[in-house]
Amino acid sequence: MSGNHITVVYKWTAKPGKLEELKSIYAQVTEAMEKNEPDAVAVHCYVSEKDNALHVRDEFKDAAALDLHLSTTAQSHFPQLLAIAAPGPFFFFGDVPEDLQQATEQMQLGAEFSTHVFGFDR
Repeated sequence: MSGNHITVVYKWTAKPGKLEELKSIYAQVTEAMEKNEPDAVAVHCYVSEKDNALHVRDEFKDAAALDLHLSTTAQSHFPQLLAIAAPGPFFFFGDVPEDLQQATEQMQLGAEFSTHVFGFDR
């Protein structure tokens, strides 16, 4: 992992009866990211039927890639998502610039930010 890499792990809790719609919207989000965001390194979605929730892990090459995502794909799907689900919490891991932190706080995502201390990849 590069020193600029940013990982975002988060949850969307669907309103009753809306989990399938939430998964459908996130399939569109994932497709848009794969096609239009070359520095979105990975996206993985996990469903919890018990919690009526979708858990997502996004991996971005750097802050510029996260910024592109927030200003394009995320922004275009956010109103649809808010209509059927509650966001958060969102955990950002990596060096997220202050302006991007403020942008996520304005979106009321329940965002928390942490910088990398140590670890390894195989």
